[in-house]
Amino acid sequence: MKFFSENIESLRELYVNQVRSLLSTEQQITEALPKMIEKATDTQLKQALHSHLQETQVHVSRLEKILAEDGGKVEAIKCKATAALISGADDMIKEAKDESVRDAVIIASAQKVEHFEIASYGTVRSWANILGKSGDAQILEQTLQEEGHADKLLTSISDRVNPYAEKAA
Repeated sequence: MKFFSENIESLRELYVNQVRSLLSTEQQITEALPKMIEKATDTQLKQALHSHLQETQVHVSRLEKILAEDGGKVEAIKCKATAALISGADDMIKEAKDESVRDAVIIASAQKVEHFEIASYGTVRSWANILGKSGDAQILEQTLQEEGHADKLLTSISDRVNPYAEKAA
């Protein structure tokens, strides 16, 4: 899998490239979450996903702001890793016939994406600090904290939902 679509010759170029890739990630999540909300049956899960959708829209705006202030292109570079995670989630959600199993799939799939985002935001935040972009680093840290909170919330929901999935026929 090719991770970069351009020649990367400096940490600054790598940083901008990955911020643009994160923009793609957040845009893809914005498209995927309404489908997950529709398929979820657990009320708390639906609410958590809905809240995260609103948060994700803010993440898109933050990344666009970082790119605009950098003076470069404010356009996404398709994140193939996110696309693969979402595609896999779609397939598993369709295959899950039992509602509680489907909710377990949605939680697991959402957490895979959260973990990818946590790793990605942590990396670009570190690079922003190295590059002297402290304002960017603060914005990225705020998003990183929100992604971590979403992951913890999904874990608490899974602790309640997964036992029902275990009892499914």
